[in-house]
Amino acid sequence: MKVLAPELDLYQDEPRQLPTGGLGKDALLRLRFEARHDRSILSFMERRAPLLVQKALYCDEGMPGLPVVYIISTSGGVLQGDRYAMEFSVGPGACGHITTQASTKIHEMDANYVAQTQDITLDDGAYLEYLPESIIPFRHSRFHTFTRIRLAATATLFYAETLTGGRLYYRDGEKFQFDVFSSTVNAERPDGSKLFTEKYLLEPPGSSLSRLGIMGDFTMFGNVILLTPPEHSDSIHLRVPAVWNKEQRWAAGASRLPNNAGLIYRVLATESGIVRAKVREFLSLARPQITGFEVPSEFPWR
Repeated sequence: MKVLAPELDLYQDEPRQLPTGGLGKDALLRLRFEARHDRSILSFMERRAPLLVQKALYCDEGMPGLPVVYIISTSGGVLQGDRYAMEFSVGPGACGHITTQASTKIHEMDANYVAQTQDITLDDGAYLEYLPESIIPFRHSRFHTFTRIRLAATATLFYAETLTGGRLYYRDGEKFQFDVFSSTVNAERPDGSKLFTEKYLLEPPGSSLSRLGIMGDFTMFGNVILLTPPEHSDSIHLRVPAVWNKEQRWAAGASRLPNNAGLIYRVLATESGIVRAKVREFLSLARPQITGFEVPSEFPWR
């Protein structure tokens, strides 16, 4: 799979180990949720190593009919030349929650890059929470991800992405020592009408991320996209003030997306636990408004 992104032009060389997209480096995961009586189910699953899903769990006490799926990786992280493709769909009136077992570690590279595509499709009245754990880009790693979202006007997607500044406590620290991190999200209606496209491209070797107006003194970045009907997004937006907490060293706020698509919520912090907590607070506002179900207290071991 060749990725058409100019930021990757310098990294087209082949690894000296396994070839790009070769056996064990061409991961695939397809999941579909459908409504069944008083709950939703994981009705279809296709997987190819190193991605793995075992079964849906009903462990959310706030929303008992919500199937929770953990994406598991059988590798120790993501390596140069890896190609990942994930497809998630939610049928009419169905719901689902997708997360990962652990943080995604993007290992150090001396050739090529990692490419990931995510296709998310939501039918009428569908509801999906997609909250993977954080991404940790190691020194000299290159990661490109493209997410395509197609959702009906009555559907809701709560999509979160958390980026850390690297292995901050490894040896002398690896703050912003990755080569490229490129993330694009494109959202549209089922008829193809465009809602928005967002892309952020980080290239620390050419432009310091620690500058004022970019990351400054922050090292963690949480990006949440809430796509939902206007009657929900309007109410939620009124309850999310912009906050800069100098004492605890975090800042957060929400903005409206174009074409009445929903909201975008961002968090900057110096600790991953703060980002996790603020994202969960935002989810605790969104889920009851949209579904009528509460977000339960987080497990003590989290």
